[in-house]
Amino acid sequence: MRYLDHAATTPLRAEVRDAMLPFFVEDFGNPSSVHGFGRRARDAVETGRERVALAIGAAPAEVVFTAGGTEADNLAVKGAAHKMRGNGNHVVVSAFEHHAVLDAVHSLETLGFEVTLVPVGHDGIVDPGSVAAAAARSSTVLVSIMAVNNEIGTIQDVRAVAEAVREVNPRAVVHTDAVQALGKIPVDVHEWGVDLASFAAHKLGGPKGIGALFVRSGVPVEPIIHGGGQERGVRSGTLNVPGIVGFGAAAELAVKEIDGERERLRALRDRLLEGVRECVPGVIVNGTLDSRVAGNLNVCIPGTEGETLLLLLDRAGIACSSGSACSSGALDPSHVLLAIGTPRDLARGSLRFSLGSTTTRDDVDAVLDALPDVVATAQRAA
Repeated sequence: MRYLDHAATTPLRAEVRDAMLPFFVEDFGNPSSVHGFGRRARDAVETGRERVALAIGAAPAEVVFTAGGTEADNLAVKGAAHKMRGNGNHVVVSAFEHHAVLDAVHSLETLGFEVTLVPVGHDGIVDPGSVAAAAARSSTVLVSIMAVNNEIGTIQDVRAVAEAVREVNPRAVVHTDAVQALGKIPVDVHEWGVDLASFAAHKLGGPKGIGALFVRSGVPVEPIIHGGGQERGVRSGTLNVPGIVGFGAAAELAVKEIDGERERLRALRDRLLEGVRECVPGVIVNGTLDSRVAGNLNVCIPGTEGETLLLLLDRAGIACSSGSACSSGALDPSHVLLAIGTPRDLARGSLRFSLGSTTTRDDVDAVLDALPDVVATAQRAA
């Protein structure tokens, strides 16, 4: 199989696996325990915290570990909104956020919050001025704009968004979902000027089931999980020591390799794009190529259904993704593509190729070899 779905998850890196293994076996202690086993586990947790903090430009005390990016998004959105409710009940997000953010804010609506969805340009870029205009209401308590879109890979100017919001509403908490950013673009949460930022280890060669929320010092967040008071009371629950160790190792490696890897992936992505344009007449690239992570290529193929394309590619030994999701037997177009103005029928025929550390030129060429027959078959079946 040729794996071109790194935006969904990445293979666990060997260095990360080796770092984690002792904490599944001999160093199995609970980091909340005071004996030697617990102290060794606690030391490993704090080393992992330091590594993650360094990778994102934060202080270690500003890193709160979670069970993944989805929990980090929920903690940021719900935790900040509830803590700030005394100041207002208005939340601003973009229309193409990950569902971890969109569904979280919609749950707030059932509790009396008001939500404004900021439109996204056809290029997949959110205008900071539009965000600021929406956040100018005195009742705005939270703004959440993702750093890198998970489907089309477009990069937002998070710093410009934060600055624009601060000018019109300095009390509003600013969050960014940076799950797809770390390891793909330079991340510095303090330079960005955000209060909260979400991350997940499995997007950069780390393990699944571990994420982190950057919480800028002094920013109030209401816990959404209660219990033993771990993570300074912000997120209770026994810490995932192997996961934290793996997250730290993966983050350190990804940041160290980012420049060379971006150039390598951009060259592979451009080769893939050139080949797709040659073998698929009428193919449409979704979102701008000028402000986009290097390993992402999201296209629409007219006259096809995404699910059919995926199944045919899978049969040909190629794993990728589609902007469509099968729900209750109905094929639903990607909300991201609809948000950038893609017609519904065209959005149904989308493919996302996401390249990563294991992607080679042979993988790209295998896609290009298979694609003409796959598209022809899918168009006949549509």
